[in-house]
Amino acid sequence: MNISKTFKELIVWQKSVELSVRIYKLTRKFSKDEKFGLVSQLRRACVSIPSNIAEGSKRGTKKDFIQFLRIASGLAAEVETQLIISKQLYSEIDFSEELNLLLEIQKMLTVLIRSIQ
Repeated sequence: MNISKTFKELIVWQKSVELSVRIYKLTRKFSKDEKFGLVSQLRRACVSIPSNIAEGSKRGTKKDFIQFLRIASGLAAEVETQLIISKQLYSEIDFSEELNLLLEIQKMLTVLIRSIQ
């Protein structure tokens, strides 16, 4: 893995941005009283995934990049948990595309971390 590659070229970053946009659209369907609850949590955690990938790539060292990728991976687990909870609260909403995309991102982060180490 060439860490000098710009973060915008990383497929995992691109997919994470896509997931963030999907989560913003999806959470518009949640009840208004969730504005400061799950909606806020999901949106912040989701946006933080590509943000950490980007920041880590600009740090300049493999060690730093790996650390930020691990943070992104942890955030992905946080988003997964919040989507599972959301799915139970909003059973009428289909979360399958977002969960599948998230799973793909989690796998890609694991592979990327291993390839840099």
